[in-house]
Amino acid sequence: MIKSLFVLGAAAAALTAAPATARGHHGDRGYHVGYRFGPRYAYTDYGTLPQPYVRRYHLRPNYRYVREGNRIYVVDPATYAITRILNGY
Repeated sequence: MIKSLFVLGAAAAALTAAPATARGHHGDRGYHVGYRFGPRYAYTDYGTLPQPYVRRYHLRPNYRYVREGNRIYVVDPATYAITRILNGY
């Protein structure tokens, strides 16, 4: 009886963890190209991006950006999908 409860608990934990991967977030690795944030996400203001990255990667104010950890995600303003991932700023 105890073993079956343990197995059910483990299965429930595994099932609740699965949607995070399906949404496109991969824990420490971050998001992947194509992941969609949506129109109401709290995007990073263009003016707060590190200027060396703005110049090096030709970032434009008409795109949206997400700054998380040491990554900058470049997001298409029409589809809200990640188009580029810049690492290590």
